[in-house]
Amino acid sequence: MEQVPREISWEAPQHHHVEKGNDWFFALGIIIVALIIVALLFNDPLFALLIGIAGGVLAAAAAKRPAIVPFAVSVRGIKVEGELYPYSILNSYHLDEEDPRGTQLLVSTDKRFTPIIALPIPEEYVDAIDDLLKERLPEEELHESFGLKVLELFGF
Repeated sequence: MEQVPREISWEAPQHHHVEKGNDWFFALGIIIVALIIVALLFNDPLFALLIGIAGGVLAAAAAKRPAIVPFAVSVRGIKVEGELYPYSILNSYHLDEEDPRGTQLLVSTDKRFTPIIALPIPEEYVDAIDDLLKERLPEEELHESFGLKVLELFGF
């Protein structure tokens, strides 16, 4: 019988990055300018300023490439960028091998603002991670949130 490792660690981009062309930024600019004009027509310069700032921040965030971060699955829990999620707050897991971005590990948690953690997994670690997790968590069909899918549709 093959020995299951105590920890499997790897590095991957923080999130899936979609390269945005000049057309995307041009469309964003048109939408922001139109919203600013509408806000000014309703005599709300503060809201117009807020829309302008939000548009600038959105454009800057969209242009930025994701950082490469460390991930790990161990006998203690799942670690993302140095933050450990112990098995006591994890409910279940799912290995999504059908994802077009590559295999994803989806983990359900008790946390309110991060109910599902999605980790990209290199193909060579899929079986070892499955062996490590199936001893500690039940496997359950999980899916990424609808909001995240909508953001990915728009290139985020």
